[in-house]
Order: sequence, then C-alpha cells, then structure tokens
Amino acid sequence: MSTNETTKTKTTFQTKVVTGKGRLSYAYVWEPHVSEDSENNEAKYSTSFLFPKDDKETVIKIKAAIDAAIEQGVQKLWGGKMPANLKRPVRDGDKEADEKGEDYKGHYFFNASTKKAPEIVDQKRNPIIDEDEVYSGCYARISVNFYPFNKNGNKGVAVGLNNIQKWADGEPLGGARSKAEDDFDALESSDSPFGDDPTAGGIYDKDGDLPFGDTDEFAA
Repeated sequence: MSTNETTKTKTTFQTKVVTGKGRLSYAYVWEPHVSEDSENNEAKYSTSFLFPKDDKETVIKIKAAIDAAIEQGVQKLWGGKMPANLKRPVRDGDKEADEKGEDYKGHYFFNASTKKAPEIVDQKRNPIIDEDEVYSGCYARISVNFYPFNKNGNKGVAVGLNNIQKWADGEPLGGARSKAEDDFDALESSDSPFGDDPTAGGIYDKDGDLPFGDTDEFAA
C-alpha cells in the first residue's frame, strides 16, 4: 500500500521594493533617532521618502508590495480578516503640503525605519562615508520592505528601511542641518559687529562688562 505524501508549499510574499528616484526628508540615516511616535523611546535609523506621483513604475511596485503585506497580515496576524481601520504607510504629499512644505506637492511619501544601520552607497555602489553627502533633501533611491503589524490594538502596514543609494544633491528639506558656510559671510580677523568699542550696541556697560552682574546667579 502506497502512501501519498502531501507537500506543502510555503507562500512567498513579495514585499520588497527598490524605488525609483526620490528625495529623503527628515533623514536620520547616520545615527539612530527617537521619533515622536516611537514605542518605548526606541532609537532607529529612519527617513521619509518622497517619490513623484508620475513615477508609475514605483507606484505600481509599492502598491503590489502593500497588497502582499496585507495578505501576509490577514494570514498570519489578523485572524484571517481584513482590519476595519487598516493603517496604510503611503501618504499624499499634496494633502500635507501646507504642513510639510511645497516640495511635497506632486509626490507620495512614506516613512521607513530600521534598528540596523542601512548601507549607504553612491551611484557606482561604492560605500559613502562622509555624512554630509547624504542628507534631508538629497535625491536617492532606497530599498525597503513592507510588512504587517499588530501592536497595541493598531493594525496596518509599515515600512522597513534596507539600504540607500544616493542619486544627486538637492536643496535641504525637513530635518536637514544647515552648513556654516551657508549661514555666515567671511569676516576679517579684526572684524567685529561693534567695531573696537565693546560697549557699542548696548550689550556691555561703560566698563565693558556684561549687564547681568555675576553670571553665577543663573547657576541653579
């Protein structure tokens, strides 16, 4: 008597996406950062990613990955049912441009994060070491993974950040730190906004002392 063996095939969910050209915003990709909505004040590497609405290839790939993550959630996390108030990761930049800024217009965006530092490379896939090279506002493409979650009664799809490839420089966006060379004009070594008189400008008294008295008064 022969025994029929049933082979179970494992379902593969295609949730990984390599995006097209977009921009980083609120990029904390060199050092982990505690975001306002983080759980347990856990620091993570993170960035927002803006991608053009007319980048149909990226839009299609992301939609398919979200659908796959939802199916994964239904099968493994949500008891076989689609949640009534499913939280989706992609947001409409046109609807949030008043708050986020004009650069969000014409774009979709999502937030991605990871506990592990992402690999960051240039166009030729060489590692980037200089932290000034990758910042909020630069153009890049990123590798991400969409996944379902079920935490504290909230159910939805989130985005894990894998790696970053810089595409080009861009104007700074949210979270970008300005450079000193952009903030200041060059000064001669003897230049002072008050000239040679330390009492000019109303900051110092006639003896050249600060008008606060003993600064120890402010030490608590």
